[in-house]
Amino acid sequence: MELGTRAVHVVNEPFGDGSWPLSVPLVQSSAFAFDSAAELADAMAGPDGRYVYSRRGNPTVRALEQTLAGLEGGAGAIAFASGMGAVSGVLLALLRPGDRVIAQRCLYGGTFSVLSDLAERYGIEVVYVSGDDVAEFEAAAVHPAARVLVLETIANPTGQVADLPGLLAAARRLGVTSVVDNSLASPVLCRPLELGADVVVHSATKYLAGHSDVLGGAAVFADDGLRRRVWPRTVELGACADPFAAWLVLRGIPTLPLRMREHCANAAALAELLRVHPRVAAVHYPWQPSHPSYGHARKVLSGGGGLLSFELDGGRAAGRALVERVRLGRLALSLGGVETLLTHPASTSHRELDGAALAAAGIAPGLVRMSVGIEAVDDLWADLEQALARM
Repeated sequence: MELGTRAVHVVNEPFGDGSWPLSVPLVQSSAFAFDSAAELADAMAGPDGRYVYSRRGNPTVRALEQTLAGLEGGAGAIAFASGMGAVSGVLLALLRPGDRVIAQRCLYGGTFSVLSDLAERYGIEVVYVSGDDVAEFEAAAVHPAARVLVLETIANPTGQVADLPGLLAAARRLGVTSVVDNSLASPVLCRPLELGADVVVHSATKYLAGHSDVLGGAAVFADDGLRRRVWPRTVELGACADPFAAWLVLRGIPTLPLRMREHCANAAALAELLRVHPRVAAVHYPWQPSHPSYGHARKVLSGGGGLLSFELDGGRAAGRALVERVRLGRLALSLGGVETLLTHPASTSHRELDGAALAAAGIAPGLVRMSVGIEAVDDLWADLEQALARM
């Protein structure tokens, strides 16, 4: 079945009378009653039994988990309260003091912050690699404490696409568990589990939900045994998805393929227009042949995504001025919604990084990140032109 069809037909269960609701019901109950103490005890044994308490499982949340597992081609999934909840929950479940993590150097600032905290507080060693060199990763992973590899399908905000096939194959060969953040690509553009990843994480807030009205996250697992290993830790952390949030994500998923098509088309058009604008020093979009990751992007993605970034001469002052001068695009931190949003990463999403770390991640002081929405592309370009003309 094609992904577009699977997205429309999210997992749903019939009512007891045999009829089928077209929309997944929202089950807002926090707890579920039993007639037998033995049945209640049995239901608490694992993640797939009868519902007991919504932190441990909920019908609406489970429908989201099963839907995402189907879209990513996984054996199972766990829904979280946010994307960072998914990242933190998976890493805390997989790591112990003294373990080594190998991570792509250009990472989302929140993930970088979590890894830095793990290193400082729990003695986790974090080794950063380029994401382009399999030999570099292997040198870091041939170590008795190497446990986890952390990658992003499309890195935020530079658009780097790592050598996923090469790195994931090497990780599997060396017994290192691979975790890939697929938030910016979504299952429409890439399914990392099919490339050899062990875990895929999502900020469901972004493209999966797509309407800037919900916080949510998820982890999808290639192996159900790994899901069962992670699940108890997430229950203990309390990072579970809220049923209403899960319902909102489920509402957004049927239009995901259509939205991604428009996001990608608009972003590709704007990237080309910005590339030749005299006030723009550089454009970062993986679907452009000039991008360093273009070769990898063409191998693993079916489109360039809806996120692009561009550099302005003039450093931080220029970047911050541009995001304040757009009129149609809005200055806001998130991405992946139907509306266009702009930010200045050096002072917002990546503020945890010092100057050296920003440079190592390829984030220039004057870099502007643009989450391209599904508005008419001519209107978006007119807005950018008037803002650039006032620089």
